[in-house]
Amino acid sequence: MKIVFLLHNAYAIGGTVRTTLNLAAALADRHEVAVVSMGRHRETPRFAVDPRVRIVPLVDGRIGSADAQDPRWAEPARAFPATDKRHHQYSLLHDVRVQEYLAGSDADVVIGTRPGLNVYLARFGQRRALRIAQEHLRYDAHSKKLRRELARHYRMLDAVITTTEADAAVYRARMPLPGVRVLAIPNIVPAPAVPPADHSAKVIAAAGRLVPGKRFDLLIEGFASVAAKRPDWCLRIYGGGAERDRLQQLIQARALDAHVTLMGARSPIEAEFAQASLVASASDAESFGMTLVEAMRCGVPVVSTDCPLGPAEIIQDGVDGRLVPQGDAKALAQTLLQLIDDEPARRAMGAAALAGARRFDPDHILRRYELLLTELRTSRHRRAWQRMKGRATGHSRTLLRRVRTAVHVRTAAHDRPARPAR
Repeated sequence: MKIVFLLHNAYAIGGTVRTTLNLAAALADRHEVAVVSMGRHRETPRFAVDPRVRIVPLVDGRIGSADAQDPRWAEPARAFPATDKRHHQYSLLHDVRVQEYLAGSDADVVIGTRPGLNVYLARFGQRRALRIAQEHLRYDAHSKKLRRELARHYRMLDAVITTTEADAAVYRARMPLPGVRVLAIPNIVPAPAVPPADHSAKVIAAAGRLVPGKRFDLLIEGFASVAAKRPDWCLRIYGGGAERDRLQQLIQARALDAHVTLMGARSPIEAEFAQASLVASASDAESFGMTLVEAMRCGVPVVSTDCPLGPAEIIQDGVDGRLVPQGDAKALAQTLLQLIDDEPARRAMGAAALAGARRFDPDHILRRYELLLTELRTSRHRRAWQRMKGRATGHSRTLLRRVRTAVHVRTAAHDRPARPAR
């Protein structure tokens, strides 16, 4: 089969970019795969790309490029939903290029990887192809306006894939999509090219974008208690983002300069995790939790907040890691100290993490995708009927509401007392 992914920017660093390229590489063992990048800001992608996977940039945003001089580049997108947070990064030129590409595509399967791209797919994708929306963000991470728009367009697709079972359940309950398969398939996390951690380093590692939701401030606050009792341990935080200066100020204010270091972005991150004995996450929310699995693949146990939605589906509390209450710096510090002081337990959890993380191997995830594609092909007529039936039911309910409203208005008008004559 010919399989195409629609990706915001294949040349950037990000979890969705990494997971898309991982899945594309796995599918390339048996299929012809292309990744269509909406934009391009540099010569080559930052992540390694399997040579069998073709990268197709649609709009070249580099300084001096012909696209950057195109007048449509300066006009805002009309088809890309304004309710998607990345709307400001899209232009009329993107709308045109995506529509042209999809109209001329002979792909058997097209997979979108963010809400706005899934809308593109619903509007412009050929119906003969299987059209699949991936959701790398939680349902609740979308605004109400965006969710309403997605509900209108997602009903035209064949499937919606979330990264967790919990999120799939939310979509099924709150966004009914007759004829559309809604299910969870986790991200691929391949085995790293580094040996597992030996647990000799007195290092706790953390990684992610330096943004408020990742709560690195909470992690630093919790680690202050760890450093006071175990000053020979240190915390290394990997990643870049808008919160860097504020976090550095917090480190200095807590006199943790000798214990906590903002290391900057690293790719791949596994080489850094393998040099740690624990990995910590204090996030308020995780749609999946890629770094948690990457740490486990290095044989390192993870201490994570039990935030929605990913950690609880990744970590088996007390077996291959620990879950602590969300927003609780004290509980986070206490759990880290327990594992610091109990090396046998830490090593046992690391071994269990290494074994458990194999469920994210490419072969396991690839098998689930291929089963889905087979099911979607064989169920096309049945799902089309379900979609038509769902539309008819929706129209009937809308008509009934209008009739009831009209009757209520007329009854209220009839029962209203007449005004006395003057």
